[in-house]
Amino acid sequence: MSFGKIVAALLGVTVLALGLGAGATWWFMKGGAAIATADAASVPQEEEPEIDDRVFKYVSLEKVIVMLRGMEGEPAPHYLALDLVFKTPEEEEKIAREQLPLLRSVAVKELSTLTMDRAGKMTVEELTAQMNKAFADRYAKDRAERPFVDVMIGKLIVE
Repeated sequence: MSFGKIVAALLGVTVLALGLGAGATWWFMKGGAAIATADAASVPQEEEPEIDDRVFKYVSLEKVIVMLRGMEGEPAPHYLALDLVFKTPEEEEKIAREQLPLLRSVAVKELSTLTMDRAGKMTVEELTAQMNKAFADRYAKDRAERPFVDVMIGKLIVE
């Protein structure tokens, strides 16, 4: 087989593959749009969530440091340090600031259960969810209302 025939065959296969890919893309996009339209027609519209138009302040709880549990026999201790930020309605900012020692205590209690391995594998979102749950559980146990809407992580160091 000559070099020209090989090039022509490869060019033909390439054009055929591109044509099939473009056709498949068009087919699935057309079919996906039709399915989405049919699904949208059959499913009732959900109500939009209410927009919270309160004014919020952000209260910081800095330098929460805990020693992480490690494997027995590890030569060096491991630490987790983080700064928490509480999203607080403006009218409850003072209450949130007064409760910072309680919030620090709950955070330390929750974080001290982590091992180095587990803390290193957690994403910021997972850790935030765990902290939100810990605070919600504590306020439910105390039968008190949380003076903040959300807790966020401002800084995270796992060492």
